[in-house]
Amino acid sequence: MTNMEIAAYIDHTLLKPTATWEQIRELCEEAITYHTASVCIPPNYIARVKEEFKDRLKIATVIGFPLGYETTAAKAEETATALDDGADEIDMVINITDVKNKEYDKVTEEIKSLKAICADKILKVIVETCYLTQDEKIAMCRSVTDAGADYIKTSTGFGTAGATLEDVRLFKEHIGPNVKIKAAGGIRTKEDMISYIEAGVSRIGCSSTKVLFE
Repeated sequence: MTNMEIAAYIDHTLLKPTATWEQIRELCEEAITYHTASVCIPPNYIARVKEEFKDRLKIATVIGFPLGYETTAAKAEETATALDDGADEIDMVINITDVKNKEYDKVTEEIKSLKAICADKILKVIVETCYLTQDEKIAMCRSVTDAGADYIKTSTGFGTAGATLEDVRLFKEHIGPNVKIKAAGGIRTKEDMISYIEAGVSRIGCSSTKVLFE
């Protein structure tokens, strides 16, 4: 694969709590130069990015980030505001406490409610695999599929571990035909990116896109 082909899979990401406007602007300029799939940025920067860059890039943002245990009502309000501000894609974090309580239907319903708000905009569902058992990961594949979300995503990048190829393969086995996979967390080299693409992911969350072009 060429570097530009790899870049087209990447959500060029900066979600550090200390991210400055200058860093966000640089991220966006890089995304335009490298032709990445999107930038993934904190919600408070969406409107400013939209104003400055218009439709020159796709804007993704995070909801219920990074822990996921906000109420569904709070996540719904966050999602609606992000879309109003100009977001094109939403990466939501599931309520992991519901998973641990085996209340999988609640997870499904929350995802479904946010997808209804997103309508034709892309919804990616972060299940934070590092905290889940194998059975819980499979249950989340069902929840994401049944709720009609567009992607299942491995990780926030803020948990105890990030993406693994094993989890991507597990997802492929258990998600429905209309669900794609996003891998995120710890993917930093060209070799890593290629491995995940070959394993079947459609998006990669990555803050190290520049390694392809240095």
